[in-house]
Amino acid sequence: MLSIKEHIELKPYTTLHLGGPADFFCECTSVYELQDALRFAAGREVRVHILGGGSNTIFSDSGYQGCVLKIGMKGISYVEDGGDILVTALAGEDWGSFVQLMVEKGFSGIECLSGIPGSVGATPIQNVGAYGQEVKDSIDSVKVLERATLNEITFSNTECNFSYRTSRFKTTDAGKYIVTSVTFRLKKNGRPTIHYPEVKKIIEASVDLSTLADGRDSLIAARDIVISLRKKKSMVIDPNDPNTRSVGSFFLNPIVDADVLQHVCDVWTTIGDGSPVPTFPFEEKKKIPAAWLIEKAGFKKGTKKDGVGISENHTLALVNYNGTVDALLRLAMEIQSGVESVFSVRLEREANVIA
Repeated sequence: MLSIKEHIELKPYTTLHLGGPADFFCECTSVYELQDALRFAAGREVRVHILGGGSNTIFSDSGYQGCVLKIGMKGISYVEDGGDILVTALAGEDWGSFVQLMVEKGFSGIECLSGIPGSVGATPIQNVGAYGQEVKDSIDSVKVLERATLNEITFSNTECNFSYRTSRFKTTDAGKYIVTSVTFRLKKNGRPTIHYPEVKKIIEASVDLSTLADGRDSLIAARDIVISLRKKKSMVIDPNDPNTRSVGSFFLNPIVDADVLQHVCDVWTTIGDGSPVPTFPFEEKKKIPAAWLIEKAGFKKGTKKDGVGISENHTLALVNYNGTVDALLRLAMEIQSGVESVFSVRLEREANVIA
């Protein structure tokens, strides 16, 4: 039975542990409950925010005037397709636990996305990626609920219009659909796909994957290394590590053309230490690590100000020590202005701020 609660504090539902109360709150454990909750909100003529794992969401200090619907649908099913396995996970499944289960079953394709907080349903919206993998490379289809009609629709991979940290669900169709399940095409008894230099270097130094006859063993080895790397950067949720009270990477890595990159290189030649500007290829452009830009613009790990700060272990993570959303956003704007004044590059927020 649908349970609508009133004046519920949102802090416990986000990894930042910030944000005021929602006027209305409902955890939907089925598509039917989700449809009923949307009807309730329409009847009250209040706006709706869809909440997954809260790992990329920042509510304001005053809370949310409207109805927050937390996606709580759980369930995983499997269909074999030759050497592949089609795995359908309902949107409320915890992403980290889902990846761990796939690795333990020997299904490859998302092993480098281990340890990322959040829910399965959120991953296609911003095309979650890390360490050389993106979910778009493994997603077969995405089932959604159309908010206007309350009907379910299935989009194929190509119809999702995936790009770097985005999709149709974040751009042209933002707010139009609610993801209810995601189907992944994974390899049975597959081996890890290692493209990211940092991960590849550690794996080569610590384990010879070719000696592991079982694909499952090699996937577990790769996952363990990814988890270890993320923990060192405080990017795995840990109640004993205050640096994990964040939304992960707060800013996107900027994608620049040749002229902008040349300007950044010219600036760094003038103010830098002689080291090259780090870049990664992205189609016909280049991607510059936002963390590098932030550090070279003068912002240091461990900086604290007004109860918030920059993580001691990762420059891209802005942390809530005991502050407010206003203080966090002021720090974010200060970093954006600082980077832009030095390198003429405007950092774009990856975090989703709900006003």
